[in-house]
Amino acid sequence: MGHARTQAVKSSAAGASFVISVRAKPRSSVSALEPAGPGTWVARLRSSPVDGQANAELVALVAKHFGCAKSAVSIVSGASARLKLVKVSGVVPRPADGDS
Repeated sequence: MGHARTQAVKSSAAGASFVISVRAKPRSSVSALEPAGPGTWVARLRSSPVDGQANAELVALVAKHFGCAKSAVSIVSGASARLKLVKVSGVVPRPADGDS
């Protein structure tokens, strides 16, 4: 399995839209979003994967990390899986640790 890269979907004066690959780890002791390689992130979520609680926490966590509204974050694929593709709109992507 290769590392997904942050992909710029489109750019505008308001910022760019990009997609990141996120591996969700529900029922963690802390809530955190950590870089795991180029364009790949690990989301440690306190919520259980029941009734969309973990996905809602993931959206809020990604929005907080990238400094945008929750409405600018959407799960593109993997809503019921641990590996998800998440689209972030209207911001400039910040490189993960280790990115050049």
